[in-house]
Amino acid sequence: MKKIIASQYLSLDGVLEDPVGMESSGLGNWTGPYSRGEKGDAFKHAELFACESLLLGRRTYDGFAAVWPTIDDEAGFAKQINAMPKHVVSTTLKTAEWNNTTIIDSDVVARVKALKSEPGGDMLVYGSGMLLHTLMRAGLVDRYNLMIYPTVLGRGIRLFPDDWKEQLTLDECTEFGSGIVSLRYSAC
Repeated sequence: MKKIIASQYLSLDGVLEDPVGMESSGLGNWTGPYSRGEKGDAFKHAELFACESLLLGRRTYDGFAAVWPTIDDEAGFAKQINAMPKHVVSTTLKTAEWNNTTIIDSDVVARVKALKSEPGGDMLVYGSGMLLHTLMRAGLVDRYNLMIYPTVLGRGIRLFPDDWKEQLTLDECTEFGSGIVSLRYSAC
């Protein structure tokens, strides 16, 4: 069975919203002042290439679809993310222009459960806070890859909802550049 892996940039106070300042949140580009270094870049590369598909909420999808098709990088990250299957959860999106994209417009939990049960590699969720909360409440998130940035934002969508309780197992802790720490947890 496929795993759903939540890959998140987080502030120290748990905010995942708008890390690169592309949304109208007013939070700005809060990851920009920091460099995760070669080690962090290698981690993100390996993470993407270990998965088969992306599962995204509408706002994250819109931001990614506007940027990734225009990028060509030596490491092949853009080529991989552009080629892989993408599933976007949205009740308002009628067509998806980014190649290999399927729209999930109803029965999100049932549709994602069905995707998880299909043969193939793991699914990666970048950002997508509202979608992620839905998946968490349905018990569908298997692993959390968290890249913690040394900043406190004081507001914004947080990874874990206020009423959320879950036992996690720490699998890995790695320090990257600029005081960024990567924590990898498995759901129990």
